[in-house]
This record gives sequence, structure tokens and C-alpha cells, in this order.
Amino acid sequence: MDIKLIKKDFPIFNNDPDLVYLDSTATSLKPRPVIEKEREYYEKYSANVFRGIYKISEKATEEYEETRKIVQVFISAGSSNEIVFTRNTTESLNLVAYSLGRKIISQGDELVTTIMEHHSNFVPWQQLTLENGAILKVMDVSDEGYLDLENRHSGRRNATGAVVDRDSGHRIARASGGNQSGMTLNNLDKIITKKTKILALTYVSNVLGTINPIKAIIKAAKKINPEVIAVIDAAQAAPHMKIDVQDLGCDFLAFSSHKMLGPTGVGVLWGRYELLADMFPFNFGGEMIEEVYLDRTVFKYPPHKFEAGTPHIAGVIALKTAVEYLQNIGMEKIRQHEAQITQHALNELNRHFSGQINILGPNLAAQKGGIIAFTFGKYHSHDIAQILDEVNICVRAGNHCTMPLHDRLGVNSSVRASFYLYNTIEDVAKLITGLKKAQTILG
Repeated sequence: MDIKLIKKDFPIFNNDPDLVYLDSTATSLKPRPVIEKEREYYEKYSANVFRGIYKISEKATEEYEETRKIVQVFISAGSSNEIVFTRNTTESLNLVAYSLGRKIISQGDELVTTIMEHHSNFVPWQQLTLENGAILKVMDVSDEGYLDLENRHSGRRNATGAVVDRDSGHRIARASGGNQSGMTLNNLDKIITKKTKILALTYVSNVLGTINPIKAIIKAAKKINPEVIAVIDAAQAAPHMKIDVQDLGCDFLAFSSHKMLGPTGVGVLWGRYELLADMFPFNFGGEMIEEVYLDRTVFKYPPHKFEAGTPHIAGVIALKTAVEYLQNIGMEKIRQHEAQITQHALNELNRHFSGQINILGPNLAAQKGGIIAFTFGKYHSHDIAQILDEVNICVRAGNHCTMPLHDRLGVNSSVRASFYLYNTIEDVAKLITGLKKAQTILG
């Protein structure tokens, strides 16, 4: 990969050549072809999709549906009719919780998720169990940042079975185990049972960076309970690595356009067609209707059943260009580049700030995405981020929508630097220099 050539595709670097952008986990930068594709819609065929019997509306519809086919190939889905467009990963996951979860989950049933989840893949399931008396089981993590699946970990949350949260009376089960190395999943049946209806997992943690062994976990879970529904948050995976939903064995997978070079306001939900067909709609209104009578309504088949109202047409069309841009480079090359930059950054942070910096999650890039979250001495993450901003370095500071995880790790907040295809070794050097400046200022 010629990173200098790639950076020329991103207008923001032309306008700000010294920008060090290390917050792609929150949202990625946009290349010129994507920006031009979105403008093309507004300038050449700015009409609503599906509804117009005239040329520019038909053109808009053709481009819109072409994106669905491109995304199908991108994640190796069985049919383009399994691709639902939403506003973001959050809406995609909430759609599943609302349209499927409320249909199949009842009192006494179990939902399993993890302590490392983004709030978007934690709170919907938590709220569902609060409403109907189901049990929320939360997989712990080891101190090294791996899912505890082997019942070896002796940390604070090593209990198995149901416990009662005294503040709410809500039944929550916490399960724990060992690290990812040599994992055999022998004790997964202490977490997954015949009562487990939903298994909600993140593919890549947006804080720890940990790449979870999703395929192995799903395979083992479905041996215990073939009926369990696996819902995968791939917001931090889809932009950075090859995804094959058929190979993973999951039932639903969600990700966002804006984290993978595409426009904001567009999300993707992939689901097995038979499950989508059996779910009730998330929203009611225009375009998801087949027929309406005074006493009943007939809805369209998936995916249109879940796409009520006028969508972000320009954004969906430009997502196609973003996917093609990534495919032209190659997801394997992108992953390799990110791993090299991440490992270099891990080495440099540990070398320059040994004993002062605490990396959250694995210290090996092969086991994590291009994400490094850390605490730095007694300095507040917001202070560090503000000082870095003064030298044109963009990082994230806070709990990154993972408050349960930060509580588990015993930290209030962290600094997060994340890398993508346009980052360089020089960016890492500037980050180190910026952190030294913060150290000097903050004392």
C-alpha cells in the first residue's frame, strides 16, 4: 500500500496537511470518490427511490439497489434481500432487539452478551430483560482483555449462575473464564444453556481492540443450543477485515457506513432471510406497505419491510463507492497495514512511557484491531486529548460508550488512538511527541 498516494484521495489532508487523525474508530475520513458519488446523486438524479415512473427516479432506484448487491458480496451474504439499510449500527441492533427480541423473549429466557459491548449491543438487551423478566447473562473479560470463556479467571466477576442486582432486583448472571490463548470453549455450557435465546457479541471491541473468536463461539453455542440467535456487532470489524457471514455462522450482523469511508447516516443490518421474514416491522409508514385496508395492513417482504419512509438515498448510493474503494485496495492489505502500525505504536508507547502508561486490552496487534486505548499516569483523558489537539492530533477521550467495561477495568475513562488505511509511522511518532508534551504540561 502506498499510503502517500492513498492520502491524496482524502481532501481533508489537502486542506490540513499536518492533520494526524487517530479517531477512525469513531468515524473514518472520506475519500474523494465517495464525496463525488454523493454529490452526483444530488446533481444528476436527485429523486425519490421506488416511487417515480420517470427516468431520474428509476436511475436513483437502480443506484440504491446496486449498493445492496455490492454489500451482499462484501460480506458474502446469500441474497441482496437479506441486506437492510438503517441509519447506523445502533439502529440495526435496536431493530433486532425490537422486532425479534420482543417476539421470542419471555420471562425466564436468557440473553447472553459481554462486558466489552458498546452500549448499542448491551442496553437494548438489558432493557428487554427488564421489561419482560428474562435473565441477562454477561460474559466477563480477563485482565488482559480477552473474553472469559474457560472459567479460569479469578478476578472480581468470577461467579457463575444468577445473582440479584440489589438496586433494581433485576436478575443478572455473570460468567467468567480464562484468556483467549489455547481456548477450547469447554465450559461455555456454564454460560450458554437451552434457555439462551439471544447471543449478542461484538466482533472487535471498540476499546480493547480485542478480535473475538466469533466463529468458534457461535459454533460451540449452537452445539449447546441449536436455536440460539447470534447477533454480531461488526462496526469495528467490517471496515478493517474480510467478513463472511456464512462462514461465521451468525444470524444477524450490523455495521455502519461512516466507519468504513462512507457517509454518515447509513447503517447495514444483515439477517438470515427466514428470520427477517418472520419479524414484524420496526417502523410503519411509506414504502414498507404492500396493501392497506381499514381493518388490516399487508407489509412488503424483506428488506423493504424494514425501510419505512424516505431513506438517506445519497448516503446509501455513496456507500457503494466506499465498499468498492476498500475492495480495490484489498481488505487483507488494509488489515496487514493496520496491524503493522498498531504494533509499532504499542512498542513505542511501552518503550517511551514504561510504568506510566496502561494499555487496555492485548499488547499484540495480531490479536486486536487498530485500536489502542490507554490511561496515562494520573492525567485525565480529556486533558491529554485537549493538549494533543493543540498539536493537531485527534484522539478520543472518555468511556467510548462502554461504561460497564471501564467499570470492570477500574478506570473512569481512557484515551483512545485508532488507526486506518491512511495512517503512517510518522503519525505514531507525532503521537509520542504529543504525549511527551502533555506529560510536561501536566507535570
